[in-house]
Amino acid sequence: MEDIIILGVDIHAIEIIDIIIMTKRYNVLGIIRESPDGPREYMGRPILGGPDALGGYPNALRVPMHGWKDRADRKNWVTIAAPSSFIASSAKLGAGCVIYPNCFIGANARLGDGVFMLSGSVINHDCVIEDGVVITTGVTLAGSVKVKTRAYLGQSCTVKQFLTIGEKSLVGMGAVVTRDVPNGATVIGCPARVWEKPV
Repeated sequence: MEDIIILGVDIHAIEIIDIIIMTKRYNVLGIIRESPDGPREYMGRPILGGPDALGGYPNALRVPMHGWKDRADRKNWVTIAAPSSFIASSAKLGAGCVIYPNCFIGANARLGDGVFMLSGSVINHDCVIEDGVVITTGVTLAGSVKVKTRAYLGQSCTVKQFLTIGEKSLVGMGAVVTRDVPNGATVIGCPARVWEKPV
């Protein structure tokens, strides 16, 4: 079994460790946090230290949490997929993706690096998901949707086919997206519309 380290500390780290254990392929060494200071344990799992501690594990594989800030250093990133997920043989996944249980990734879909996909989400055929996108529980993307870098898709939102979700945009929980979402925008509702922050 290969050694593996989780990059980042929060409740998802423990869930990711559970997924890793389900795959029966890796030995979990522990968790690296953003800061070198703090407790030495999180929910029964060892904290190995801050980013500088990675030098002590040069050959260990790494899985980044969605909140992990250092996205430039992708050394040894590995993708983890729960055994209950379905990934089409023609789909391509980048490094450092996390695919939770009961997810579906369809034919010719493309996921960049560090995509975080929570339980029961659906990425249909020919979708392109760029680096660092967070897809929360129950999201459905119809075919040929493009989601740009670091976008966040809220729980149970639905996106119509052939649309583009802009870079660093946020799609609200339960939104039904029927037109493109601009870069940096927040959209909410059914149909989804750009949310204007009150002055």
